[in-house]
Amino acid sequence: MKLAVVGATGEVGRMMMTCLEEFAVPVASLELFASARSAGETLYFGDTALTVRELDAAGMRENFDYVLFSAGAGVAREFAPIAAASGSVVIDNSSGFRQDADIPLVVPEINGSLLQGYRGIVANPNCTTIQMVLPLAVLDRLFGLTKLVVSTYQSVSGSGHKGVATLQDQRAGGSGKGIYPDIIDLNVIPQIGAFADNGYSQEEEKIHFETRKILDLPDLEACATTVRVPVYYGHSESIYAEFASEADLALAARELKHAESIAFEENTYITPCDLGSSNDSHVCRLRRGPGQNSLCFWNVGHNVRLGAATNAVRILLKHAQLAGRI
Repeated sequence: MKLAVVGATGEVGRMMMTCLEEFAVPVASLELFASARSAGETLYFGDTALTVRELDAAGMRENFDYVLFSAGAGVAREFAPIAAASGSVVIDNSSGFRQDADIPLVVPEINGSLLQGYRGIVANPNCTTIQMVLPLAVLDRLFGLTKLVVSTYQSVSGSGHKGVATLQDQRAGGSGKGIYPDIIDLNVIPQIGAFADNGYSQEEEKIHFETRKILDLPDLEACATTVRVPVYYGHSESIYAEFASEADLALAARELKHAESIAFEENTYITPCDLGSSNDSHVCRLRRGPGQNSLCFWNVGHNVRLGAATNAVRILLKHAQLAGRI
């Protein structure tokens, strides 16, 4: 297959290339694109040295099977439609197309069937949403999800390299706030994105909308509180879920233990420091909520892997499988 990565020099773009290798995607050729500032850099895919090209319309009109975008919503809105119109299947990691009713928002283990016969742009969900909906989909199938309350504890790498650099600078004694509204070192900040008139932040509204869309639960009651924490990699979430029927704790544990892309920790818990290079959504501390129809659990995932690059590559593989390309 002929592939391209847009935003290849960024952290997620580089991880996309790593995941293409790790998942043994049959790559016949790979083109790398980035901004003019990064054009000319050399990156390696396996043992092959590749020169990064400047992103332009002509490049996106080339014939690719798949184009992986990780370059921000503005860039995606400008260039992804060009690639799609030229016949490429575009998998976009930005927020640019997630709320478009005609564009599928995909976690392959849950709604990969949407890719059957599909051509065009596919939206990759937000990092916090991906890791959370994997276990929620299992529980919804068992008991019927009706209400969700989630508090997230999101690492600085979710803000990109500038977030990591901000924490590193403050840890070294710097007093500047960097890209955040307050000091992040030895602190937590209950704001990710601007606040809307209803009091919710942009990140919280993403969780509300995307969870309903992916799980096909338009009437789901959802309430998210998103918090930035001084962790470099790995997002954590405290999840409370209510269901239409009584939640059987043993059944939930058994099904989560055998679910695809979920690592169920029955007798312990993990933290972001434990994630390593895991591509799974880790479910820990599963317990009954205050009522018979509710459950609580702790959820941890690698935001650059599972929350971005891994899911994008899994979308590619699922689409290619359904299309008979692999």
